[in-house]
Order: sequence, then C-alpha cells, then structure tokens
Amino acid sequence: QVQLVESGGGLVQAGGSLRLSCAASGRVFGINAMGWYRQAPGKERELVAYIHNSGGTTYADSVRGRFTISRDSAKNTVYLQMNTLKPEDTAVYYCAAYSTSWSWGQGTQVTVSS
Repeated sequence: QVQLVESGGGLVQAGGSLRLSCAASGRVFGINAMGWYRQAPGKERELVAYIHNSGGTTYADSVRGRFTISRDSAKNTVYLQMNTLKPEDTAVYYCAAYSTSWSWGQGTQVTVSS
C-alpha cells in the first residue's frame, strides 16, 4: 500500500504561481507512475498531469505550457509547478500513484482569484 501526502496549495491571484508537492511512502518500489488530478465543484475529477518511471510526461490540454510535473526519485516525491494560473484552475488537487492499483492523497485546495 502506498500513502501520499500533498502540500503546497493555497490562494493566489490570477497570473500567479504555486508549486504542489506529493511525498509517497509505504510500498513505493512498486510505483510505475505518479500524477496529479483535480476536481472543481460540480465537476468530475480530471487528469492534470502524470509522469512515468521512464520520465515520460502527459499533460491535459488545458494546462500544457503552464504546468510542469517533475519528480525526485530519491525522495519519492512528485511536484507540480503551476504558472500563469487562471480562475478556472481552482479545484482540489489530488496526488495519485499507480502500482497495481491507484492510490490517492487527501487533496489540497488551490484557489485562483480573478
């Protein structure tokens, strides 16, 4: 079992930046990929970005060019650098890790004011 703890959310004005962090513990040796999802009020949870063990990355069209996912394998930590934030980026952001199944963090709120 993998445990995930997110940090770094908060309130920021449009155009600003935030960096989210997610630290994994437990059965980390089995993790194939880690990523970020988000869920806005009244909407379904959606993929933001993920990074595979190979280093390959995938981004949602809505964040490509503004967000960057990275990882520190030695610390079992994945980061999401979010630049040029928009009000529509407001959501609860969840860290996720995939081994034989998905594990989820508790979520961190990101609020972008206009």
